[in-house]
Amino acid sequence: MRLSSILATLATAIVAVTGSDPESKLEAGMQKRFTEYHDRLKAEAAPAVLNDESFKKLVSAPRDFTVVVLLTAQGARFGCQLCREFQPEWEIVARVWAKGDKDGLARTLFATLDFADGRETFISLGLQTAPVLLFYPPTHGPHAVSSREPKQFEFNGGFVTRDKIYRDGYTLTEDFGSLTTADMVHNWIVGMLPGRPHPTYRRPLNFLRLASTFTILAGLGTIAYNAGHYIMPVIQNRQFWAMGTMIAMLLFISGHMFNHIRKVPYVIPAKNGGITFVATGFQNQTGIEAQIVAVLCAIMSFCVIALVSRVPRITNRRTQMFTVLSIVTVMTVTNSFMLHIFRMKNAGYPFVMPPFM
Repeated sequence: MRLSSILATLATAIVAVTGSDPESKLEAGMQKRFTEYHDRLKAEAAPAVLNDESFKKLVSAPRDFTVVVLLTAQGARFGCQLCREFQPEWEIVARVWAKGDKDGLARTLFATLDFADGRETFISLGLQTAPVLLFYPPTHGPHAVSSREPKQFEFNGGFVTRDKIYRDGYTLTEDFGSLTTADMVHNWIVGMLPGRPHPTYRRPLNFLRLASTFTILAGLGTIAYNAGHYIMPVIQNRQFWAMGTMIAMLLFISGHMFNHIRKVPYVIPAKNGGITFVATGFQNQTGIEAQIVAVLCAIMSFCVIALVSRVPRITNRRTQMFTVLSIVTVMTVTNSFMLHIFRMKNAGYPFVMPPFM
């Protein structure tokens, strides 16, 4: 009787050990992966840098933790402006979580995979643009979700396509949206973690910017204090402000801000091998086209100023009449050329004026 009890107890123990061993090994393996990358996150206060192999290891199932991965293309030859602009914001997000979740209660890791180190991953995921921010939810444990597909963050625009990366492209999508900020990404991640603790977002102070600002303000204050009696007459001069206002108006009217936002080319190659100065369509523009329009507007502005302020001071009536006719002729020719440019951009533009018909 005692022998049978011993054998039964031993058999039960063996079954219990063999039954729970795979599960315990699974949990130990997941914990080991999480601890490895979470320790790196705490030590470096920055997302872990991955390659193809480490990416597969980190996001492979089963996984009882969340992984947020930025797939980017930082290389200069890729020309991804949004990638370079977003990288500091992404590092701020990782730094906030590294300092605010030191115990790993949120079970969330952050990583970065560059195209130069993860070409195969980009291909396997079928990605055609960069940057791409992916959220991999847990596949195991209390926070596991039914779908293993990663969630993708929607950026505002300005992507570099994979085809252009393959060609080492030099021009990108020219419509750049506003910059995606760290707090936007943080709120998106928090929204994907219902019921889990998360750090409060506080943007770290940029001490370098603060020091630079203080230095510049101190320098300007010193200059104003020591050279105030030389600077004040210039600041109080009406002609100085009138000239500055005219220059600003010419810049904005000519499309300078449009060029700066859209990153337009200076000229466009023509089909015959030459170059085109004026882009067709009112939604397109070249850099030199804006300069031409600015010069034309400047000519007409100075003609109006001369008619109002200079011509009345001419005492000789014949000279005055000749000056008026000359200025009006210049204004007519300049305006005619401006309308001609509008017709070059859109053949349906209805207004014309000689001599450029």
